Amino acid sequence: MDSTGNISWALTATALVLLMTPGVAFFYGGLVRAKSVISMMMMSFGAIGLIAVLWMLYGYSMSSVDGPGQFAGDPFKDFGLAEAASGPGANAALLSVAYGATFAIITVALISGAIADRARFGPWLIFVGVFGTIGYFPIAAWVWGGGWIMHLGTTLFGKDSGIAVIDYAGGTAVHINAGAAALALALVLGKRIGFGKGIQKPHNVPLTLLGAALLWFGWFGFNAGAEWLSPGMGHVGLIAVNTLGASAAGILGWILIEKLRDGKPTSVGAVSGLVAGLVAITPACANLTPGWSLLLGLLSGAACALAVELKFRLGFDDSLDVVGLHLVGGVLGTVYLGFFATGQGLFTGGDLRLLAVQIIAAGGVLVYSFLVSLAIGFAIEKTIGFRVTKEAEVAGVDTFVHGEEGYALVE
Repeated sequence: MDSTGNISWALTATALVLLMTPGVAFFYGGLVRAKSVISMMMMSFGAIGLIAVLWMLYGYSMSSVDGPGQFAGDPFKDFGLAEAASGPGANAALLSVAYGATFAIITVALISGAIADRARFGPWLIFVGVFGTIGYFPIAAWVWGGGWIMHLGTTLFGKDSGIAVIDYAGGTAVHINAGAAALALALVLGKRIGFGKGIQKPHNVPLTLLGAALLWFGWFGFNAGAEWLSPGMGHVGLIAVNTLGASAAGILGWILIEKLRDGKPTSVGAVSGLVAGLVAITPACANLTPGWSLLLGLLSGAACALAVELKFRLGFDDSLDVVGLHLVGGVLGTVYLGFFATGQGLFTGGDLRLLAVQIIAAGGVLVYSFLVSLAIGFAIEKTIGFRVTKEAEVAGVDTFVHGEEGYALVE
């Protein structure tokens, strides 16, 4: 695991995934009003700053447990990483820390899109810190660090069953987690002034396309990064092909729905479909054949395109469709494995047991993340306030919150 090639790939993958959060900032920044772009992008960069520090102090220690009955690891087990930095295999240990930090960062940053145009920065950072501590860090332990989700198959069906929840790169821990939290915060902060179809159009489509390109580029590190821990990096080719195929098919699925529904396919729709395909393939990238990945991408693009319209029917204002993309796409990709995972899915040689554990894992993370985020959000709103004033919202939050303008003309 400590070979030069493996270490090099680990460092590269870490940089790729870190780049994804500025990608989120660009993607979201282009979608909001011109007078809110600084605020929107700062929410991503604020998440980078705070979550990276907390992960190094105690988040990494919390992300692994000694057994399925433990909620989270001891935050003081290696506070500040003194042990990881001085023990044997420090290179590998610290790269694991850095790689894990990038996942924690982007999970929290994704949530910000649901409260665009109306959130204060200080309360957002409070949410980031508390949610990271009791939301993301424990869930990472459940999914990848020896917690109950990792052991769910053996708990339900016995040690010899060969059944285990599949979430290779974060369908539950990242996307369902972020999507459920986004729904909770959208309910806490309420609707934007004038909420309804056509409330606003993206102020800078090229900025959004640039963000999507950075996300697409970084996602290969996101999905295949952990292969540095596998002998010979045995699945990296399959993961790369599936990541490419599902994202490409996601574009087609979304723009097909747009064409049928609205008469015109859009560039924002195309990159939204791209993200939908990437979200859905995240948990499944190492456990599907390429053909099934193409179908998943097509289905996720279409399903998410339809799902983003639900906020108008159900009356919640998820500004930038975090719920429609990440919650719906994450659930779809996680549950899809129960039907089509290679050699284990219901239609690919297995039975209902894998489908059962996939549904339980997805549902468990969804409910926990939603309730925790709802409680944190309400606590912040009822004490110091989470939402900007009506005057600031109408005028644009950039000047009121940050004293800056995204497009100031200087003579």
